[in-house]
Amino acid sequence: MIGWNSIRGRLLWLSALWMAAALIAAYLVIGNVLERFVTARFDAETAAISDAIMAGTEADIQGLAQIVTAPDDPRFAAPLSGWYWQIAADGETFAKSASLYQSELDTGSAPAAGRAITGPDGAALRLLERAYTVPGSDEALSVAVTAPQSEIDAALSVVRRPLALTLGALGLGLGLAVLVQVTLGLSALKRMGRDLRAIREGRSDALPPPKASELRPVTDEINALISQNRSQLTRTREQIGNLAHSLKTPLMALQGEMASNDPGQAMIERMDRQIAWHLKHARSAGAARVLGQRTPLGPVVDDIALVLRHALEDRDITLRTAIPAGFALPLEQQDAQEMLGNLMENAAKWASGTIAVRAAEADGRLLITVADDGPGMAEADHARALSRGMRLDERGPGAGLGLAIVADLAALNGGSLQLANDQELGGLAAKISLPR
Repeated sequence: MIGWNSIRGRLLWLSALWMAAALIAAYLVIGNVLERFVTARFDAETAAISDAIMAGTEADIQGLAQIVTAPDDPRFAAPLSGWYWQIAADGETFAKSASLYQSELDTGSAPAAGRAITGPDGAALRLLERAYTVPGSDEALSVAVTAPQSEIDAALSVVRRPLALTLGALGLGLGLAVLVQVTLGLSALKRMGRDLRAIREGRSDALPPPKASELRPVTDEINALISQNRSQLTRTREQIGNLAHSLKTPLMALQGEMASNDPGQAMIERMDRQIAWHLKHARSAGAARVLGQRTPLGPVVDDIALVLRHALEDRDITLRTAIPAGFALPLEQQDAQEMLGNLMENAAKWASGTIAVRAAEADGRLLITVADDGPGMAEADHARALSRGMRLDERGPGAGLGLAIVADLAALNGGSLQLANDQELGGLAAKISLPR
């Protein structure tokens, strides 16, 4: 069911309410006009009959009124047909239609036109009563003619039923027209949503100009925001690079002036690790979820494998990849290289003979796994391994920042990094999960 929170739903519901109100009003107005027309037709018929009765009334030699020519309409001959006429002189009925049988009409005290009364059998009647006189008579005469209300109602139903069907068909046609109009009108928003998704997935750099002129200012503002986002990222990286240079240059100069066995070397190394951590963290935060970025995973893995080629060949380590064609990450190439580079370098350090890089998509998430056949890691050490500056081994140089940087980059891009023991190779498996 289309809800009120939907623009499409609101437009359709409001249109439906307005159309229903307009059609009901049209039915009532037109129905009232038709009712007046049908009723007027019956009133005209009873008026014509009363005219004929008055024309057929004459005075006898005694000056008393009498009916000379009575209406020969067969409806006035059928008993209790609802079609009645009667003539009264000074309030006393002296002539009536055969349809009244032994009854008389109770017309009230004053002549009336279009008044509702009840017939001898209790049926509703519409009365037309007139007062008149005839030459040669001093009597006050009145003629009453009635038509059955049931026939008037039947005639109204005959015209009201087609009216209701016509208005219903009109409402259905208008409803379909509104549905088509709203759907076509909102298709521009749906198209804009697809274009924004293409930017988020890295298949486009900016929104194309929309056909709807009302959406062009919105498109221009969104494109301006995307451009501003990229400009700010570029400036942030430049500033981070300048900061790194201004901090590391004097630090390295100080380290060169000290003897290798000087106790201050340990402090400088610690400072270097801390500076590296904060700079890496600042850089990864500045690069989080840049719109329009999409990096194919396969070439990134190939580039890193080329860098690690000598280390892998020296230890006779085989790199296996299982990456679907066209598989891409929602990251800049530099960030993708840093994440995969840290994980593959760590795997190369511990692998006995095999490293595996796997990629898959499940439940709308991108899953990348870097596993090795090394000794693995105790589950209790997983959290420590992801902590900044923490090293669980002392093999060679390193600041203990690799896994922490990968975890930060994944989190800043809406994903996560988890460590587990790989069921296939038996060593450590680093698993990255990212949104599509």
